[in-house]
Amino acid sequence: MKFSVLQFPGSNSDQDCVHAVLALGHQAEYLWHRQTSVGDCEAILIPGGFSYGDYLRAGAVARHSPILSAVIEFARAGGLVLGICNGFQILCEAGLLPGALVRNRGRTFRCEHVFLRAENRTSPFTCAVPEARTLKIPIAHGEGCYVAEPSTIADLERHGQVLWRYTDADGRVSDEANPNGSLANIAGIGNREANVAGLMPHPERACEPLAGSDDGKYWLESMIRTVTASQPNGA
Repeated sequence: MKFSVLQFPGSNSDQDCVHAVLALGHQAEYLWHRQTSVGDCEAILIPGGFSYGDYLRAGAVARHSPILSAVIEFARAGGLVLGICNGFQILCEAGLLPGALVRNRGRTFRCEHVFLRAENRTSPFTCAVPEARTLKIPIAHGEGCYVAEPSTIADLERHGQVLWRYTDADGRVSDEANPNGSLANIAGIGNREANVAGLMPHPERACEPLAGSDDGKYWLESMIRTVTASQPNGA
């Protein structure tokens, strides 16, 4: 399977994304922000970092880059797109996902491991997550507090679009387990069509035991399983 990984001035997790894909035995290529086509990729990863220095707002400038027009077209055609950290912010700015990411509660940058619970294991981004498993994934962000109108939160919950939630090590949701103040402990969401998703934690930094956790591999394995199943020969 072939992934494309976007690169903006200020991206800092693009190489981590490529490494994670290669570690699972698949292909990955970089897409520079000035390009106007996503080529023949089967899925797109929008990495973390500080695209364009986070001027205006995190992700606000990247949303207007040439490559984003191609990504939006790819997503609207049903292609799988996953935004990680700054990538999540970009997807919200582009209108591909609802809500917004704002400054963390306490206005501090958080860099640590957190625990997540996959809330909907039927999505293309969570279907490979083992049942009842709590995932240990690192975060590194200053603007990771997910906010939206109460009606939007209710709609996300109703339609199974909340994909990941911050929990403690035993999978329990609590305010203490919420590192940034996100509403409803939301760590990541998907769109109604289930082909676009974003999350603030960094699964690409937790795909090998050497990194302290390999729980992040389930995100990529879910996407790979989804694309493989959609192919005529299942290969």
